Amino acid sequence: MVVVVVGAGLGSRGVGLLWTVYVKPRQNLQASPGPGPSPGPGSVELSDGTYTFRLNYTAFQAEFPQLQSYRCRERIPGDGVCSGPPGQPLLLLAVKSHPASTARRATARHTWARPRLLEGYRVRPVFLVGVSPDPRHMVLLEEESQEFGDVVLWDFAESHHNLSLKERCFLRWVGARCGQADFIFKGDDDEFVNPPALVTYVGQTPNASQVIHGNIQRHSVVMRAGKYRVSSTLFPQGKYPFFPSGGGFLMPRASILALAAATERIPVFPLDDVYFGFLVLAAGLRYRHDDRFRVFGTKDELCLYAEALMVHGLSLDRVEEVWRGLYEEQRCNGTGPLPS
Repeated sequence: MVVVVVGAGLGSRGVGLLWTVYVKPRQNLQASPGPGPSPGPGSVELSDGTYTFRLNYTAFQAEFPQLQSYRCRERIPGDGVCSGPPGQPLLLLAVKSHPASTARRATARHTWARPRLLEGYRVRPVFLVGVSPDPRHMVLLEEESQEFGDVVLWDFAESHHNLSLKERCFLRWVGARCGQADFIFKGDDDEFVNPPALVTYVGQTPNASQVIHGNIQRHSVVMRAGKYRVSSTLFPQGKYPFFPSGGGFLMPRASILALAAATERIPVFPLDDVYFGFLVLAAGLRYRHDDRFRVFGTKDELCLYAEALMVHGLSLDRVEEVWRGLYEEQRCNGTGPLPS
């Protein structure tokens, strides 16, 4: 069992507490590792060297049977999202979205989620969507897909707990349909994402292709009430493993195979970012924390957005104002017009 934490401190201008965590898990996988919608009867035991986490499949099946039994079925497969000339590295912007969020996707598409070439990287967006009960939403989504070719739609219903299915199915989708992506940014549609800063970040970060990057939550307390409630029957432990906050994190291509394989062994946890943390632990992957993944927002000063890799929780008007100020009006050092 090995847990190593490397590097801590503030960078210039106070940006970014940087550290790397490597966890080599001890696993007791009694569940069947074969293909299928669930790991089958039994339990999974994972340790990060500080805590041991036990996931009892029977409890997951009893409380969230639909999460364990669902097979990833695509209604819009997103076949052409990652197509392009060979040889150029690809940064995929994978954005969780709801069918009703037409305006959010429109704002993203004409600001940070526009396909472009940045410092040799092809940047391509893909919007990850489940099903809405409102047929109007689905008609508009189909029209968007035909116009932009940047939608992947699965046939599960959009819901808070089903975001974990989106996590699981996306990892399998990347492995099957976008294996050429060098880096995958995963985020939400209610935020500002800074692709030029992301490309610079992966170019300047040592061993960027070997770790998961994000705002890493360290042994968060399990909530027993409210939106993020998890019952003690499902998960009796009081702490979670490390996980990157779901508002925005970055995965390298080298991590996808192990993460997708872990989805075959680990019960689907009803909170998507915690679920991803269990997958990372099971896969024996490393983290790198950086405060520039501003998943909890930032002081609302334009040039702070230029330093950020992403900022979560912005209004549509503010996303447009920030993008225009940085990359059209060039009001901050180091920013300028981008390729269309």
